[in-house]
Amino acid sequence: MTTLVIGANGQIGKQFCALAKEAGTPIKAMIRNEEQATWFQERGIRTVVGDLEGEMEHAFEGCDQVVFTAGSGPHTGPDKTLLIDLFGAIRAADIASQKGLSRYIMVSAMRAEKPLEAPEKMRPYMAAKFAADAHLRHSDVSHVIVKPGRLTDEAPTLKFASSVDEAGDNQISRANVAYALLRVVQTPGLVNRDITLLDGKRPDDALL
Repeated sequence: MTTLVIGANGQIGKQFCALAKEAGTPIKAMIRNEEQATWFQERGIRTVVGDLEGEMEHAFEGCDQVVFTAGSGPHTGPDKTLLIDLFGAIRAADIASQKGLSRYIMVSAMRAEKPLEAPEKMRPYMAAKFAADAHLRHSDVSHVIVKPGRLTDEAPTLKFASSVDEAGDNQISRANVAYALLRVVQTPGLVNRDITLLDGKRPDDALL
């Protein structure tokens, strides 16, 4: 089962790809241009050039499921949030459905369903995630929506929580998110679920 990784060149995407390669889990990393290929080629990870704002249908060929961990990034405006986090995610879900992929694994955000409660600068991003998640839930493709809290660059602990009350905080390391994604990818029977992810004390199998 080959997994297409959209957003492979991002911080979570790279960590996920490295973990998947080490685990022997087949992946294909979608990158925006050939200049991004070196990091993946050095690790023996297969790549395909595709564009969330352009042509990408070909990238899905030969894949059984998709991980969407792309993001417009904190330094772009609402225009890129609309094109990447909203429309790009929706287009990818539609292509996955048309091509009969088994699952679409979305990296969303905790509390994306309440965008007006987010800090003002984050509201367009949260609204985009909310709408993309809703579209995915109503599509024909099975889904898993992973909803991490505030992202950090701390080392992985491989321990998780599913609520702020349990965790005592609202954060999770990108490394832990990447590991959780790998576990989701490796659990094909996990479908049509939302999973909130925070750093905590439970093993990953308690959340899946």
